[in-house]
Amino acid sequence: MPTKGELADKISSLMVKFQKEQFGRGAESAKTYIIDDMVIVRLKGVLTPAEKQLAQNHEGQRVIKEFRYHLEEVCRPQLEHLIQQVTGARVISIHCDISTKTGERIDIFILDRKFD
Repeated sequence: MPTKGELADKISSLMVKFQKEQFGRGAESAKTYIIDDMVIVRLKGVLTPAEKQLAQNHEGQRVIKEFRYHLEEVCRPQLEHLIQQVTGARVISIHCDISTKTGERIDIFILDRKFD
């Protein structure tokens, strides 16, 4: 059985790959934390060049957040599958947000069991 660190590293790699496939570029870096029944993924440098331009004003920031929210909903089954394949646990819920200021994205996956 892999360690929590090995699971976290695998999830980080797969999330960067997933970002690249969905957005045309991956995050600059990723770090995953497994705490109790949560998998928390912090992705840095996720904004595309076009999104960076849009993020310079409030309306552009709103558009980015709305677009990413809708894309997240469409991709939800794929993300659930990715996490389940690595952890062997079922995903109960997903919570995510993107910062248009820092270009970071946070994904929190709530699982059906805890990891010790």
